[in-house]
Amino acid sequence: VQLQASGGGLVQAGGSLRLSCAASGSIRRINVMGWYRQAPGKQRELVASVSNSGITNYADSVKGQFTISRDNTERTVYLQMNNLKPEDTAVYYCNAEVVRISGFKNNYWGQGTLVTVSS
Repeated sequence: VQLQASGGGLVQAGGSLRLSCAASGSIRRINVMGWYRQAPGKQRELVASVSNSGITNYADSVKGQFTISRDNTERTVYLQMNNLKPEDTAVYYCNAEVVRISGFKNNYWGQGTLVTVSS
């Protein structure tokens, strides 16, 4: 199973970016999908998550600013980030709890995509 993230980049404060993360491999089902971020010198933190039934959860710091969504057919999770601020600068990682064809459940991480917000 692999998670391939894309969509990061450099943006000015107030701008928007959309991150995507596609899962591939021997997948029976994907439970929760989410986005985490890690800023320099800080611990990795949950940004947002979405269940396979569409229930979402957001960090307080991004509520009303970021929107998470998923396409179960495409096995892809998205993070729409609006009104970006310099403090949103971080490496963003996607995460998925995957039930494999074998029936075993594992947690997987994408490779990380850098988001840099300039002031």
